[in-house]
Amino acid sequence: MHDFSHLRAVRPSICCVWLALLATLPTASATAGSPLQADDTTVRVFIFAGQSNMVGSDSKVEDIQRFPPFAGLEAPQPAVRFAYCLGREEKTTSEGWEPLHPVNNTVGPELSFAATLTKASKPPIAIIKVAAGGTHLGGDWNPDEPTGFAMYPLALRTVRKALADLEQQGIPYKLEGFMWHQGENDMFEADYMQHYGRNLKNFLACWRRDLNTPDLRFYIGELCTKTIWGMDLRPRMYAISLGQKAVADSDPLAEYVPTSHVGVEIGGGAGLHYHYGTLGQLEHGVNYAEAYLKTLGKQPSVSPSLEPWPYPQGSSIKLFVLAGHRNMEGERAFVQSLAEQAGGAALLEPNLAIAFNYSLAGGYKTSQGWEALAPAGLYDTFGPELSFGKSLQEHDVANIAIAKFTHSGSQIIDWTPEGSEAVSRNLYPAFVAFVRQAIADLEAKGHSVELEGVFYHVGENDMSWGPFRTGAPERVMALVTQSRRDLARSSLRWFISQQPPTDDASVNSIDVTAELEQAFANDAHLIHIKAFDLPPQEKQLVIDTRGVVWLGQRLAQAYLATQ
Repeated sequence: MHDFSHLRAVRPSICCVWLALLATLPTASATAGSPLQADDTTVRVFIFAGQSNMVGSDSKVEDIQRFPPFAGLEAPQPAVRFAYCLGREEKTTSEGWEPLHPVNNTVGPELSFAATLTKASKPPIAIIKVAAGGTHLGGDWNPDEPTGFAMYPLALRTVRKALADLEQQGIPYKLEGFMWHQGENDMFEADYMQHYGRNLKNFLACWRRDLNTPDLRFYIGELCTKTIWGMDLRPRMYAISLGQKAVADSDPLAEYVPTSHVGVEIGGGAGLHYHYGTLGQLEHGVNYAEAYLKTLGKQPSVSPSLEPWPYPQGSSIKLFVLAGHRNMEGERAFVQSLAEQAGGAALLEPNLAIAFNYSLAGGYKTSQGWEALAPAGLYDTFGPELSFGKSLQEHDVANIAIAKFTHSGSQIIDWTPEGSEAVSRNLYPAFVAFVRQAIADLEAKGHSVELEGVFYHVGENDMSWGPFRTGAPERVMALVTQSRRDLARSSLRWFISQQPPTDDASVNSIDVTAELEQAFANDAHLIHIKAFDLPPQEKQLVIDTRGVVWLGQRLAQAYLATQ
């Protein structure tokens, strides 16, 4: 889990001033190579660049306090140097190096990136950020023929000046990494989209050349598929991802950083949005930090295997499979908030009687074998499995094991056997393989396995966009039907839970609840759980800590009613 308790929860001072950048600046004499490990004095410099989801659009500094794992990041981080130039027509720039702080009341990934890094390693760091919304790699960021807002020469001047300032002060430094998040606007230009990989390869080469850093590492952020663009522009998003991945695969110093599982802002009538927003930006920065720390050989902490094994030798185990999207993963259910709720402390303690196996965020985080049931989500989050398992125990269900497979950046189409044109987003083969492996693992330990059911929470985003809302029943049934065949369990029970569908004029003409009921009507082994009496929620689509606990209890009640 990520602990930011070392940060003081105070308000930042405003230290944003205007600066006219010089037209020509010296080339920095930095070097880049293997990441620093033993040197605690050389400043590690990181460049952050891109468009609106690098800027921090639609985020608010005052909202940081709503997300407990990141409390305190609204305050300046005086130990971290920060230079920046943000915006398009009107630019906000730093006055030389400043302490790291939010700019223009927005939250960028650099805030949590720096906090994560400074906690994990000793050397001082500095961040140079140049970003502007609505800019293209094929045009604005083109090193050879920059157009529009000419972002490449602007960024190069900004970086060179910041590095020259360090040299003038006699401060040793080393360029450690370039964090890049961009590509949405290239989707709208056919040539830019088609040649994104080629343009990105050239972009990396030009930065290494122009900064005289041939070994500069690049961290290429995935375009988030949880946004509305991940749905209505699925083929275009996929085309950009192919270009990004091709560069990362061919360049040993470039890494593709998944971001589709991070939070996304809730906005508009139907709730869908284009930007990460506050929570997503904070998690976005952690992703970059963890990717960089891996190059230092630092791996995330791993929960220990479940010891002692809680089940009698040769006994039968009841296996429950939990699956789904944002709320099954637990996007906005935080352990810090759980600790404050009645009965929450008990759920935080490892449940040594229940074995837990998981694959989260499409495999971004996985368990190492079977662990004790405990909070395991990304960014100090958890899902309904905690209260689900506890509720079953309270009703004397014994020999429980839980296997959880989720991807909060997915839509139902990604779970169908057919998938979509964005083939890298297809989850069905991995899901079936995960269930099979869970069964095989338990059988290898000498147990017989009763697969009690799959508990699937239907896609929240699918309920908010007309074409996906229309197709939801058929896609769910395709998943159910094929899984029974592939798992050789024709009567496998599926418990399909549904939260209140989006209430908005743009989609209300599609009665998705009635259509789901009709699709399920003739299936005796399919239980439709209408989770419509959730505790009051602040936002559409996403369920908070209290609601996720309630959902787990509701799923358990549905199962117990079948016994």
